[in-house]
Amino acid sequence: MPRTLDLTALRAVVTVAESGSVTRAAQILNLTQSAVSMQIRRLEESLGQPLFNRAQRRMELSVQGERIVDYGRRMLRLNDEALCSIGAAEGLQDLRLGVPHDIVSPQIPAILRLMTLGWPRLRIVLTVANSVALLEGFADGSLDMILTTEQRPGPQGVALGRRRLVWLGAPGTVVRPDRPLRIALGKTCAFRAVAFEALEAAGIIAENALDGDSDAVIDATVAAGMAVTTRLEGTGIAGCEELGPASGLPDLGHSVICFYDRTSMTGEAIEALRAEIRRAYATPDPQPRPEATARRVPAYSPD
Repeated sequence: MPRTLDLTALRAVVTVAESGSVTRAAQILNLTQSAVSMQIRRLEESLGQPLFNRAQRRMELSVQGERIVDYGRRMLRLNDEALCSIGAAEGLQDLRLGVPHDIVSPQIPAILRLMTLGWPRLRIVLTVANSVALLEGFADGSLDMILTTEQRPGPQGVALGRRRLVWLGAPGTVVRPDRPLRIALGKTCAFRAVAFEALEAAGIIAENALDGDSDAVIDATVAAGMAVTTRLEGTGIAGCEELGPASGLPDLGHSVICFYDRTSMTGEAIEALRAEIRRAYATPDPQPRPEATARRVPAYSPD
């Protein structure tokens, strides 16, 4: 008779591959580390193939492991879908999560993958919007948890970490003192007031380069060299560069990544999601960089 793969062991292997360690996988699956290791060994013995290269204590997938993980993801997804389709989804819990577009990747996709593996009965519905819209959704009850980027958290929020706000523009752009600096920021963008206030304080005349709130239009406008914009450090735009102190643009300070959570929602899966969000976004305050190390990139001015 043909052999049957152990789905429990497959889930352990896939979770280790996704999370990067047996320790993290054990936390996600609510198992001991020894239990996770045992399931991996059992599957390896069943297949007669090593699934991980254990050199230097790192759990890196072998060639055979990569193949099995690819099949494993599909098999586990079908398993969970089958249980839902026949009514075995009793106890399913829905959670509506909102995140600003500029801090979605890479954290949220990784969190969603881990939650799907460890808690398939928790259905997370993701909304991506600007912080103003997310705060409105949280206030009216249409969102259960949100992340925002603000100067400081509101009464129901907590600060997870801070990141520098930076200017972004196309390479080779320059500030022209005889023309207004064009800024591409959405009407409801939380960074808009910060940017214009900083420019006004520095004596730089600026004008907004577009109407509306389309992130795609903003990215295209900046990448084309038609304007500059502001983003959190590390969340750039393809084809653009950070405009350093040599550009003549003023410092923008920091923005705070805030977390708003309806604490009335309970359960092991909800607590796990809270922990994953805090772990992913709670970063130490960035250290100021020496002036000498800043990239000398000229700023933008329209032709």
